[in-house]
Amino acid sequence: MRQSDVVVIGAGISGLAVAEAMHRSGRTVTVLEARPRIGGRLLSDPLDLGASWFWDGEQRVRAMTDRLGIATFPQHIAGDAMIDERDRVHRYPGNPIDGPAHRFAHGAASLTDALAGQLPEGTVLVGQPVVEISDDLGVNTADGSWQPQHVVIAVPPAVAVMTMRLPHALPTSLMTVALRTPVWMGDTIKVVVMYDEPFWRTDGLAGAAISRVGPLHEMHDLSGPDGSPAAIFGFARARQPDGLDETDVRAQLARIFGPRAGVPQKLQIQDWSRERWTNPGSAAEYVPSAPDHSLFGHAMFQQPQLGGRLHWSSTETAPHYAGHIEGALEAAERIVRDIDTS
Repeated sequence: MRQSDVVVIGAGISGLAVAEAMHRSGRTVTVLEARPRIGGRLLSDPLDLGASWFWDGEQRVRAMTDRLGIATFPQHIAGDAMIDERDRVHRYPGNPIDGPAHRFAHGAASLTDALAGQLPEGTVLVGQPVVEISDDLGVNTADGSWQPQHVVIAVPPAVAVMTMRLPHALPTSLMTVALRTPVWMGDTIKVVVMYDEPFWRTDGLAGAAISRVGPLHEMHDLSGPDGSPAAIFGFARARQPDGLDETDVRAQLARIFGPRAGVPQKLQIQDWSRERWTNPGSAAEYVPSAPDHSLFGHAMFQQPQLGGRLHWSSTETAPHYAGHIEGALEAAERIVRDIDTS
């Protein structure tokens, strides 16, 4: 049985923010991550296949980029937008789709990489799915056991309920809420399409589009600083039983942005609904047909359980910025405060 003051389950942005703060305060901490990598839904390969943006007013993200020296740049929004209707594609003067936002010069995963870099070697253990949190708050994986003072569940609540045995003393009402809380990105496919140059900008387009046809239902410019590398990304809902058809994506891009858009240098499909640690099973198993987003930031997630020693930290538990990186940091901030005052 290994000892740590705090065990954090999940090496996404929220879990690593908790771990880094705990380390700075002098506590020993272990982070257990089920995936073979850190970052969770922050995945940059090389461009962002998960979270991409933060917005004005999201001061926790800004403070973190400043403290860790992470370069950012403004999201490209200049130009006209495209509207993809069933009977035609038309150009919309100006860009009502995008608002001012900020991107990370080296991808959103630079946040989690930087946080992990602040931790002592051996703090973060990947490929370690937690199978059980016992009634006495022992944390067990297939390879080891830990007995901490505090346990932080830094994965989506529904993922925790469906992939771990949790303490019997947790209220049934809490477990019900956790199971029904939608997982952000859990039913989403993100497609990143790279080109040799951002030709749409030369055509006076913002790279933004809304489609009522699909398969992508919205698109945005994902190019790096100064347009390099050049890319567009789009979202699709994970409703196709055989996954997203790349040929359909290329045809849609060509229809909206012109023939050149249909022959990218590279096309990446990140189907988050097929990621076990984002969507444990089919969406129908844990997300109602009309997901109840009002459960985000539920009051039950705000209170430590089991004598103040078990904590919920993920973007879904944030009352104000759920789904954003800022929400993940809001949740982490609450956990750190609760542990510091315990």
